[in-house]
Amino acid sequence: MVRHTPPRPVDVEELFPELVPLRKDAIRLHPRSGDPTCRDSSVGGPLLWPADEPWPVCAEEHFDLDGRQHDAVVPVVPIAQVYQRDAPSMSFPQGHDLLQVLWCPFEHGEYCYPLPQVHWRDARAVGQVAATPAAPAGAPEDYVPNPCVVHPEHVTEYPSRDFPDDLHAALKDRFAQLQTDTGWLYHYHLADAPGIKLGGYPGWTQDPAWPDCDSCGRRMQHLLTVASREYDGESWRTWLPIEDRAADYTQPPWYSEEGKAAADAAGLMLGDVGGVYIFECPSCPGRPISHWFDCS
Repeated sequence: MVRHTPPRPVDVEELFPELVPLRKDAIRLHPRSGDPTCRDSSVGGPLLWPADEPWPVCAEEHFDLDGRQHDAVVPVVPIAQVYQRDAPSMSFPQGHDLLQVLWCPFEHGEYCYPLPQVHWRDARAVGQVAATPAAPAGAPEDYVPNPCVVHPEHVTEYPSRDFPDDLHAALKDRFAQLQTDTGWLYHYHLADAPGIKLGGYPGWTQDPAWPDCDSCGRRMQHLLTVASREYDGESWRTWLPIEDRAADYTQPPWYSEEGKAAADAAGLMLGDVGGVYIFECPSCPGRPISHWFDCS
């Protein structure tokens, strides 16, 4: 089944033409419980990993949620696999048609984040496929996604927190007037999509923290947001897909089985309903990556 985000309840670009240069394309993955194979795009599913290529590991110092240190080397776990056929608007490296994102599910560093890795490959060049290993013993369940099929959907986003200061100052009174006139909150209902997504704007919970590339010094591009939930208590009103709405769509979606399945299919809880944002520099050799983790 496909997923369709409802049309925006107002014309964002007509009301706020200043936002037109800032619009970005994003691909909402809409993970839902299922049984994906390595030949499918998925969240938390098995990867198309060559049998003759060692499974990636994490050798960094890491801890479980109780602060206990774990073995120095553990296998990383699949987070998302996306075939180019399911994300045709996304820029893949030349000669590659498969994006694979994994992370170490233990906590790292001062901010207790999982540590991601990104791999691009040519799916047609993969012969025998390795079995995807189970999550390492002791890994926090909240950092290991359930296997989910995905329903990629292209959407247009506008900045929520990523405003130039002068532009936000110029628009804030008009945002407030929109709320007074219609009840719609620009930041929750109209700007950037919540949930797990490719491209677009990071789904910041706190203030933006864009990294710069260590090689060229330029600001990196957003590759993937891994969010704890597909919606929250306010954003569901415009971002919950039509197919997941109960008959009485004025009620919060957690009152319906469809809505609850949409929110928590991947089974992630990153900090306090936070997210991990993965960035890349497509201009530098090897497309170096960085990441940021925040929560409420």
